[in-house]
Amino acid sequence: MSKLFETTEINGMKLANRFVRSATWEGMAAADGACTPVLMELMARLAKGGVGLIITSHAYVRPEGQATPRQLGIYKDEFIEGLQEMTRAVHTNGGRIVLQIAHAGFFANARLTGQTPLAPSRVENFDQSPRREMAAEEIQDIVEAFGQAARRAREAAFDGVQIHAAHGYLLSQFFSPAFNRRRDAYGGPVEHRARALLEVLQTVRASVGREFPIMVKMNCQDFLDGGLTVEDSLQAAAMLQEGGIDAIELSGGTGVSGELGPIRTGITSEDKEAYFKEEARVFKKKFSVPLMLVGGIRSFHLAERLVDEGWADYISMSRPFIREPALVKRWASGDRSKAACISDNRCRRPAIAGEGIYCVVEKKLIKKG
Repeated sequence: MSKLFETTEINGMKLANRFVRSATWEGMAAADGACTPVLMELMARLAKGGVGLIITSHAYVRPEGQATPRQLGIYKDEFIEGLQEMTRAVHTNGGRIVLQIAHAGFFANARLTGQTPLAPSRVENFDQSPRREMAAEEIQDIVEAFGQAARRAREAAFDGVQIHAAHGYLLSQFFSPAFNRRRDAYGGPVEHRARALLEVLQTVRASVGREFPIMVKMNCQDFLDGGLTVEDSLQAAAMLQEGGIDAIELSGGTGVSGELGPIRTGITSEDKEAYFKEEARVFKKKFSVPLMLVGGIRSFHLAERLVDEGWADYISMSRPFIREPALVKRWASGDRSKAACISDNRCRRPAIAGEGIYCVVEKKLIKKG
């Protein structure tokens, strides 16, 4: 049997295989961030399709941290009941689901929030609209908001949480020299730039206890001039491992990294897949914490090789599951052909238009059929 279909465990959370649905903004929540029936149904389909672990889209921990329309929220207790229905739908179908908790910081959407976005520092080379540098007490307020979000996730029966510290979101901004120009305890050397993330980890752990899985999504590098480097990321990972993180999902790039952002197009051959694999190999040599690798993986045999040869412990995918929610079940049945996703990013257009995310190509094929 392929290692990809082995049963594994992350801090007591038993997983049926090594496939992870990486967090994807679906644009299917209510306007205020509440869970909806259509979002619950999507999660149920992923569980039915055999995905070992589902990670939700980035759920914002405070109202001013919202990045996208109809984004899932986790900033108030009133959301718990709806989220319990989501987790119940997944568990009924044999799946496991983790809530990704996030704050957009610099890249929060002022049109949606009605507030000036908060940022570690005021920098002008990424966006010309106003940003407000956070005071130290505001940082602590947001650290506490992550802890409360994790507490709500546990009460809603999620199997764990993932702290979003990648792709230029707030915790990623603190760690990146391109965004963080602070001169206090949260800026300067690596250990200071990582302070906000480590404080979030400590606060989340205090909120949920030792036996609740806590994961992190982090960049291997920013692919920006003056941005986060692999060397700095390795130091952060060492601090996270020492701090008791249960798994790391490795990604890279930001929304302003151009062609080297986290969501790349033109993945037409196997050599273009797994575009963070070289960095992953370095991480795996240095750390024992389980590593999830995301980034353009489309081929079963490449995924298998990455695990067999020790480059990663889990295979994370996002866009392939938009087109094929049952991709894992197909591969398990013996059909190991490449994922049907053509990596054109057109699946985001319906979400931006308020329709919710779906594969435009697949929908056209269904209509023709």
